[in-house]
Amino acid sequence: MKILVTGSAGFIGFHLTNRLLNEGYEVIGLDNLNNYYDVRLKLDRLRETGIEPSKVAYNEPVRSVKYPNYTFIQLSIENAANLERLFSEHDFSKVCHFAAQAGVRYSLKNPEAYLQSNIVGFFNILEACKHHEIKHLIYASSSSVYGMSKNVPFSEDEKVDQPISLYAATKKSNELMAYTYSHLYSLPTTGLRFFTVYGPWGRPDMAPMIFTNAIMKGEKIKVFNNGDMSRDFTFVGDIIEGVFRIVKTSPKKDYSIYNIGNNKPTNLMQFINILETVLDKKCDKEFFPLQDGDMKVTFADVSKLIKDFNYEPQTPLEDGLNSFVNWYRSYYK
Repeated sequence: MKILVTGSAGFIGFHLTNRLLNEGYEVIGLDNLNNYYDVRLKLDRLRETGIEPSKVAYNEPVRSVKYPNYTFIQLSIENAANLERLFSEHDFSKVCHFAAQAGVRYSLKNPEAYLQSNIVGFFNILEACKHHEIKHLIYASSSSVYGMSKNVPFSEDEKVDQPISLYAATKKSNELMAYTYSHLYSLPTTGLRFFTVYGPWGRPDMAPMIFTNAIMKGEKIKVFNNGDMSRDFTFVGDIIEGVFRIVKTSPKKDYSIYNIGNNKPTNLMQFINILETVLDKKCDKEFFPLQDGDMKVTFADVSKLIKDFNYEPQTPLEDGLNSFVNWYRSYYK
């Protein structure tokens, strides 16, 4: 089975690519390698999968020296012609679409990037999947779609029509677009609402990395809403196990949505305390009001994931943060 993984140099896409390769799948990885955060981290992820960064050039496939079943191509999903050519050259069975412009706060500063990548790019993926009769499109949505909801834990069955950031609005749009293609063209699609993913090779713009950087440098950390926030922190290994179970299973119906979260929200101050313990270092804190676009609580109901795939995330936060910090110390020396 040949699988296309978009966003393969990103955090979750990188881990999924590794898992699929180790399970024996043939993988084509795609990423535009944009500079939303340090490109060196993305290139080092590629290097981990046997892709030599010096050989990477736009729209030129590069074979892995580590995995004979892996090829990477730098490509933007906004480019419909190049994407169509890629689908024509490869007989993909399934597509795991994790390429997107991420980040809630950045969507307040650069909204156009979200429209281009998350709307136009997603449309191009849907069109290519339709034309080439892809057996299953699995794509990244987000817990951000729950927006102003006060019904916790968040269930896939509740209405999500109050997004509080453009990022969330684009992810909800993806779900609506996928539904339309599933309905009109019988394209099986599965959207995955990820809840605050963390772990080794994580994104520098997310709390675990931001806080760890500050604590290690002896700097103050910024705590928003005076610490009165909770997040359903979910270890990346748990996320990948859930995604892999969905990939290797035939879709149960043409359109599905699943929460993948830890089902155990952690208060922000408790999270900081655990991180301080793992780092064996205390930090000073600055307290600020809630930022625009931020949700106070995220909390995943994963009963649907358990029912359909007999799986739920299980990694305790302490264990996950230990794994993250060990990687952090090794990578950043």
